[in-house]
Amino acid sequence: MMSASRTVICLLRNDLRLHDNEVFHWAQRNADYIIPLYCFDPRHYQGTYHFNFPKTGPFRLRFLLDSVKDLRATLRKRGSTLLVRQGKPEDVVSDLIQQLGSVTAVAFHEEVASEEKTVEKKLKAICCQNKVKVQTFWGSTLYHRDDLPFSHIGGLPDVYTQFRKVVEGQGRVRPVLSTPGQVKPLPLGLEEGTIPTFEGLGQTEPVEDCRSAFPCRGGETEALARLKHYFWDTNAVAAYKETRNGMIGVDYSTKFSPWLALGCISPRYIYEQIKKYEAERTANQSTYWVIFELLWRDYFQFVGLKYGNRIFHMNGLQDKHVSWKTDMKLFDAWKDGRTGVPFVDANMRELALTGFMSNRGRQNVASFLTKDLGLDWRLGAEWFEYLLVDHDVCSNYGNWLYSAGIGNDPRENRKFNMIKQGLDYDNNGEYVRQWVPELRGIKGGDVHTPWTLSNSALSHAQVSLNETYPSPVIIAPEWSRHVNNKSSGPPAKGRKGSSYTPRQHKDRGIDFYFSKKSF
Repeated sequence: MMSASRTVICLLRNDLRLHDNEVFHWAQRNADYIIPLYCFDPRHYQGTYHFNFPKTGPFRLRFLLDSVKDLRATLRKRGSTLLVRQGKPEDVVSDLIQQLGSVTAVAFHEEVASEEKTVEKKLKAICCQNKVKVQTFWGSTLYHRDDLPFSHIGGLPDVYTQFRKVVEGQGRVRPVLSTPGQVKPLPLGLEEGTIPTFEGLGQTEPVEDCRSAFPCRGGETEALARLKHYFWDTNAVAAYKETRNGMIGVDYSTKFSPWLALGCISPRYIYEQIKKYEAERTANQSTYWVIFELLWRDYFQFVGLKYGNRIFHMNGLQDKHVSWKTDMKLFDAWKDGRTGVPFVDANMRELALTGFMSNRGRQNVASFLTKDLGLDWRLGAEWFEYLLVDHDVCSNYGNWLYSAGIGNDPRENRKFNMIKQGLDYDNNGEYVRQWVPELRGIKGGDVHTPWTLSNSALSHAQVSLNETYPSPVIIAPEWSRHVNNKSSGPPAKGRKGSSYTPRQHKDRGIDFYFSKKSF
């Protein structure tokens, strides 16, 4: 008598890859038929929790659609395909179980935040009702949750440096899982489903902007090609530590964060390739620094596990009361890049037009919103959630809490000086003039403080304050120290070509999220 066939549904969410994917790895060994499934959950296209901004904006949606299409193409080459459905995952899985009558297991990677955990609970309840096995895995971080050298997640240090030292000293990175050459087939009679359009999800496809620092497409294929380019073709990784605070161009940083956010590339694979690069080419502070940044990303995932919904609370992890404002006129000036502070405005316009912003920019606009304007940090976090192509929940909210001074920052009252930062990282004003073209007539570092220029200088540059460009919504007292020496002095520490300093370590520069979604 023949045994009944085993059918496994592989529910994919933020793990849109075939390489180093434990869901596929397990299913290949425990199924006769595999159903790779991706659901466009309608809840992801509603409003954000507090301020009702669109939850998934056009840039991340385009990247997601690319990634889904790419995974389907990859699976087709290996004897399978990707089922795509529009609907809540728990409802879609329930329907498939009823339709097929032969599903033996549902496998998926676990997530961290409450909305995703609620879906997991519902899936487990449905599987229990139908006597279907649930097999879950942990696969989003470099270091596996179960391998952390702490007795329990509550023992996670509240300062990153303490976490890093313990993990680097006592932890281990698991090896990359093999990629199947062929994937077990789908059961007969299943329609693969059409991938939705922008219009079908209530969105408008964004216009390409040639100035974008992230002109890349989504998907595992593109992610692996990016790593090959950044590591092996250009050796750019060997100078990463010196260039990562750049503002213009594709190669000043790894740009891995969007692919990591959707799981198109495995952090363990990046680690494996770094170790291979170090063995075959060179090992230096830059190659280590990529791992350092992956560890920051891990840390915020584990902070999310430790604190749960507190990462979304106004008072943050420290339950610290701050009298945040919700002045929407000020917020609109910030989000639209019309604050009158060119370095802030340039970064916010880049975000609005491309879905991306440098690590340095993210740190500064977040500091400006929370420390200079005193606005509710959740306004910024939810705006980033809407627009960032690389949004991931834990990194985004963890970094905004950090910037607001109510998260994991061990330093009290950290505040960025917008003028100093602009001069340090955009000394000649090239970045500002790229994104704030109405100021292109102002030469050099003067572009960072147009309100300090004489009427004749403004007239010569064809700038009229409050007509062609606004006066600042606020002027912080510390800015005055940097107004009269904008073009003098040695290169600032942290600029391209300079050495790293302990202060930079405190400011940290997480490429991988603000390094949601790299401070």
